[in-house]
Amino acid sequence: MWLLAEHQVLTTGQIASVEFSSRRRAQDRLARLRSLGVLFAFRDSYMFGGTSEARYALGYIGARMIAAARAVTPPTAKAHMQRLERLAFLPTLTHQLGVNGFFCGLAAHSNPTGTDDGGAGRLTQWWPERRSAEFFWTNQGTDGGEARVRPDGYGCWESGGRAVRFFLEYDTGTESLRVLARKIAAYSAFYTDRFGVLLFSLHSARREQAFRAGLVKFLGGHDPGVVIATTARDLPGADDPAGEVWTLWSGRDHGPVTRLTLANLPERGPRVSHHAPELPYGEAAFQPGDKAIMPLLTAAPAPPREPAWWDSPSGLTPRRSA
Repeated sequence: MWLLAEHQVLTTGQIASVEFSSRRRAQDRLARLRSLGVLFAFRDSYMFGGTSEARYALGYIGARMIAAARAVTPPTAKAHMQRLERLAFLPTLTHQLGVNGFFCGLAAHSNPTGTDDGGAGRLTQWWPERRSAEFFWTNQGTDGGEARVRPDGYGCWESGGRAVRFFLEYDTGTESLRVLARKIAAYSAFYTDRFGVLLFSLHSARREQAFRAGLVKFLGGHDPGVVIATTARDLPGADDPAGEVWTLWSGRDHGPVTRLTLANLPERGPRVSHHAPELPYGEAAFQPGDKAIMPLLTAAPAPPREPAWWDSPSGLTPRRSA
């Protein structure tokens, strides 16, 4: 229930990979919880027949149980049903399920009933878009202006004594590559490298190649000041985001591509002591007012930088005056 309370909607397969020893066991338990009103399930009907995999959200009883655990006022039955109706027809539902699937692929390594021996690592932090946006906000960025980032998710992957914190941008192919590339501007204005690596999960290898080539053109040789890594979801083994599927972008995107595991990406972000979490996959989460974190969010601005490509409405690198 806590997973659904935080991440809103998950498929049968996603829940099974994280919490159960088999899909059948997951289906049986989910069906029982649905009959009790703890969970709500829905499917998407396809134009030429058939339906999607079942998607699950908190039912009204489940929502009341979470509210009781948090000591907050529960929603009314009418308000909760309206929320479920909006969720079922959410225009960005496919994107949200994709983001949740990415993190579930990492969280599955910690499933005690799975076959993974823990050698790959474990997901110790998973924040959705809303929680990430609420935390990673500062009135003053590196260029002296307001800085705010809205990643699709934020996580921490720990393996072999290394902790790789990362911001996730999950691409479904509906945005132009220029729009996707321009998102880097917000991360450059923020203290991104002090909190994590910026990951781009592209929906195909062809789009990944075009995106990386486009970055060379868009940035015009300018260093964005952000560690960027990309992957494509149609690569062999891409169903496991912890695997050898990531490629660092250096600004000189030429030559053969070297794929790295998530654990072998550069370490970014502060080390924090783990604590008993309110929510699952929050054991490495930052605490409000954490003394190790706040100085990074309120650090003095960097010296004025040269105009960058995103300062120009056309997206092209401004020319220097003679």
